Amino acid sequence: MKLTYLGTAAAEGFPGLFCACDTCREATRRGGKDLRTRSQAIVDDVLLIDLPPDTYLHMLRNKINLPDIEYLLITHTHSDHFQPGELYYRRPGFCDTRSLMTVYGNDELKRRMDEMVEETQTTYEKNKLACVELTEFVPQEIAGYTVVPLLARHARNEKCFIYLIGENDKWLLYGNDTGIFPEATWQYIRGKKLDLVSLDCTCGQMGEGTNHMGVPDLIKMRQLLADAGCLHAGTQLIANHFSHNGGLLHEGLEQQLQPHGYQVSYDGMTVTV
Repeated sequence: MKLTYLGTAAAEGFPGLFCACDTCREATRRGGKDLRTRSQAIVDDVLLIDLPPDTYLHMLRNKINLPDIEYLLITHTHSDHFQPGELYYRRPGFCDTRSLMTVYGNDELKRRMDEMVEETQTTYEKNKLACVELTEFVPQEIAGYTVVPLLARHARNEKCFIYLIGENDKWLLYGNDTGIFPEATWQYIRGKKLDLVSLDCTCGQMGEGTNHMGVPDLIKMRQLLADAGCLHAGTQLIANHFSHNGGLLHEGLEQQLQPHGYQVSYDGMTVTV
């Protein structure tokens, strides 16, 4: 499997949309890997994960053929991960899309999708859309992958997911927008060897652990994953989803995380398992 990080920032982007802090100013000056758009990823150019405000830019920058994307996973419905209004432009008059896109996610996603269809006075059929509500810990076959929604520790008023994705005995865990995993998720993954683990590092140099994570939490998570029997000699650990509030640019993140076995993601980064 190939995982491409299309965007690697938290909600406000990095540098922040309206921010003039020292970290944002320095990110702007440096450019390159320090410029981060809102988080989104794609597996094998087939399975799209999340629909942030920067999806259009990601399509152009990464040459993604969005009209051919048929499978969209949504982690949760916060506005930096799900922009339902973008799906309105799949209807006739805005595009010539012929393929059906199925959107997968939690119960709140289904409610928001239904709301979008009603408010725009259209239908799922006209927009060539379908919506499938997933149940935590119940595997779903999607585009030839086994996808398991796991519970995240994130929003109090929404059942947020992180995703375990498998193909040909290879497993990746896409896990941003979560603190230290809830016990039910640990119970499910215990003993499952993971080939790639992508984890939230929104808080940068600060620890948090209950809603997002930072460097101290990722150091702890590596040990927790090892204790749970989830790591092997070739497991790739990757930090993702960064906020300027964490105070670390790409170089600083690498300095703090590489000694603990983590790669630091950046927009456009591709890894394979």
